[in-house]
Amino acid sequence: MQQEFPVKTLCRDCVTLTTGEETPPRRCPSCGGPRLVHHTELESLSFAHLDCDAFYASVEKRDRPELRDKPVIVGGGQRGVVSAACYVARLYGVRSAMPMFKALSLCPDAEVLRPDMAKYREVSRAIRDRMSALTPQIEPLSLDEAFLDLSGTSRLHRASPAECLARLAADIERDLAVSVSIGLSTCKLLAKIASDLDKPRGFAVIGASEAADFLADKPVSILWGVGSALQKKLLSDGIRLVRDLRPYEESELMARYGAMGRRLHLFARGQDPRPIEADAPAKSLSSETTFEQDIQDLDSLQHHLWPLCEKLARRLRDKDVAGKTVTLKLRTGDFRLQTRSRQLFAPTQSAETLYEMGHTLLRENWKPGGYRLIGIGAADLVRGELADPPDFLDPQRTRRIAVEKAIDGLNRKLGTDAVRKGRSFTP
Repeated sequence: MQQEFPVKTLCRDCVTLTTGEETPPRRCPSCGGPRLVHHTELESLSFAHLDCDAFYASVEKRDRPELRDKPVIVGGGQRGVVSAACYVARLYGVRSAMPMFKALSLCPDAEVLRPDMAKYREVSRAIRDRMSALTPQIEPLSLDEAFLDLSGTSRLHRASPAECLARLAADIERDLAVSVSIGLSTCKLLAKIASDLDKPRGFAVIGASEAADFLADKPVSILWGVGSALQKKLLSDGIRLVRDLRPYEESELMARYGAMGRRLHLFARGQDPRPIEADAPAKSLSSETTFEQDIQDLDSLQHHLWPLCEKLARRLRDKDVAGKTVTLKLRTGDFRLQTRSRQLFAPTQSAETLYEMGHTLLRENWKPGGYRLIGIGAADLVRGELADPPDFLDPQRTRRIAVEKAIDGLNRKLGTDAVRKGRSFTP
């Protein structure tokens, strides 16, 4: 009996799309390749998530072939954390964001490389150029991942989004020697989940007809926005799996979890109305530093906070944005993370304003004990023209802002640290 919705088969080697029989083939009928994707909705899905596989480590291995079969960790020194780990290192249990000392205890023979962000940005731009040839609807999440909306592109490319994505992955691997994994689905939530199902060099599909069943027995942590704090709160309410959310009305979830309750109601059913926002502005910017040794005293932390505020203020001005919320980030010697935020009276690009608020948050939240990291961030970004309006209660504010911008201009000409404020120097 013929299926109402026949299975489509996509060969990722020769990029051939065929309509399969009741039992999909194990090898491509055209080239004999084994890398096949089978799905009844393969031609109709258009939301994709592209994720580079162990991006930083892959770029380093590309440029240093002698490391191809060795465990490679990209990150800081003994005091830092893992920025990326190749798949060989992951076999030993090494993961991103893991403390470096722990990673090296798991994999003592790993080759540790310092991050080369300029090189990674260059490769990222090359990947972005190839994505842009398929669709202008691209929402980058970081250097190594992005959402793509290929709705309505089939006629232009004379190929389905699935075929275009398979060809894109092959082109990136051939031209840039970096592999990617692709998730294809009906929305951002499911596309992001799908891209993690078949790593590395993966291509996974979650269709509309299976989404609810697929999610039902997954832990709620698989849903976007469910971090450790919300997960604990859900667990305390008896909600461990996605299916545990479904008996609740949207109003009940909103009453308990605020605006996130509405999303939980939709996500639990495999629905995600968020559009792909092409060239969406950054939601926040930050700057942080990890110390070679834990810092105990408040005065030293305050001293390290100031240059981070200067760096963040320069980034805000360079991107012509201003932040309305300041966030202080602290990591203790035992790796506990603390973040504290407070909204400003007006958006700012000023290092002085960032420091005043960051300094206040630091004084309020500092406790005896060692700290290994401090950071400062600006969120709720708005256009730069709205930054630092005159304050009649602080007539010197305008002058301080002008001085900062003048120092910026001099440092661009003479070097980043050519002109510095006295606060930058160690007493």
